[in-house]
Parts: sequence; structure tokens; C-alpha cells
Amino acid sequence: MVELVLEHEFVRVTDLAEIFGVSSVTIRGDLELLDRQGAVRRVRGGAIHAKAAPPAAPSYEVAPGDSAIENTRLARHAAALVTDGESIIIDTGATTTFLARALVARGDLSDVVIFTNSLRVAVELEPAIPRFSVLVTGGTLRPGTHSLVDPLGAPMLERIHADTVFLDCHGVHLESGVTGANLLEAEVKRRMIGASRRRIVLAESTKLGRTGLAPICALSEVNLLVTDADAPPGFVAAARERGTEVEPAR
Repeated sequence: MVELVLEHEFVRVTDLAEIFGVSSVTIRGDLELLDRQGAVRRVRGGAIHAKAAPPAAPSYEVAPGDSAIENTRLARHAAALVTDGESIIIDTGATTTFLARALVARGDLSDVVIFTNSLRVAVELEPAIPRFSVLVTGGTLRPGTHSLVDPLGAPMLERIHADTVFLDCHGVHLESGVTGANLLEAEVKRRMIGASRRRIVLAESTKLGRTGLAPICALSEVNLLVTDADAPPGFVAAARERGTEVEPAR
């Protein structure tokens, strides 16, 4: 809970109850205890960081607290697609961080090799070692998203052939394709696509129809788009016509 507060600045009781699978009453009691311990500050509807500083400029790749439930659902759906012995690449981003947590929670999963350019994702995966082998790409650290980018962010990706890549993004558009908010991160994402046989994009419905600054790939290059139940039916139908399967996470 404290990590979520630190990451999102504000978290709601209802979101925490959904994420941890407990009642709102339990969450309120836990937050009150953490407040007494000085770990968080209890506020109406949720909690904030105990020593909240003026907020830094938000990253387009980091989801706000209100997206926690959607990200959790997408992540659990995506985690269910991974099988024993698979090699996967996990991109940097809020949803992929939740994916790492969901993979760790799958106690039945083993012998998975995971490559990532995200320090956050790598740390989230650490409790699953040695069931998982975790390899970090290297490169230059980008503040805010804790991602590793060029220079030197690509050599590992040029030497592997992974089964699946899971990509986060800023937007998915029928014509503009999948786009990101940062040019350096988008370049790494493109190399991830080239290093994988199956390409899966995780995007909440609010990202559908949106276009970001940095092109990543055409929609036709995506094998599967995992989104939520609010995805516009017209968009879903059009994406499938372009050869991209769409699965709403429940």
C-alpha cells in the first residue's frame, strides 16, 4: 500500500480494496494504522504520501491512481497469457508494472525468462526469482519512468528472439497505430517488437483513438490488444478488420 501511495501520490480506498482483494473496511483500518505509524497520511476517500512534496511534472507513461483498477485488470488478463518456459519482454510503463506483479502472483508459473528495460518492472519481478530469470537491458536511465533507453539501450534486444513482448503505450489509433509519449522510449519499444514473435499491447479504453508524439508501430503489427470493457465497439471491430485481435479484460 505504501508503495502505491508513493507511486501515485493519492490512492483511493476502493482501488486498494480491488487490488488486494479485501473489503473497504479492512483497507480503512490498514490505512489508519499506517497513518499512526507515519507511513502515509489518511485523507477523505484514501491516502497520500506522509511527506508529500510539491508534485513533479507527471509522466505520460505513469498512470494516475484512478487507473489502478483498470491497470490491475489488464495486467491479470495479460499474465494469464504467459505459459511455463516462455521467453517474454516487458516494456516500461504503469500497466506493465502491474503485469510484473500479476506474474509474480502466479505461483503456478515457472521457467520464464523475462527481459525488461524498466527498473520498476525488474524490482517487481525479483520475488519470483528463481522461478523467473530476469534480465535488464542496460542503457541510459530516464528519470520519472525509471526506464533504460539509448545510448546502449538496444544491444541486448538485437541479440534475442523472444516469444512475446508486452507493450505499454500512450495511444492506439486506427490510422496512426501505436504511439508513445517519449521518442527515446519509443525507439526501444520498436526494437522490442523486432525481437519478438508475438506482440501484445496493453491499453485502457481511454487510450484508444489517441495519438502520441512518438510512433511505435502500425496497428497491423500488433497480434493482440488487451483493453477494458469500455472499449468502443466500432474501434474493436475496425481493429479486428486490420488483423489485430482484441480482448477486453474482465
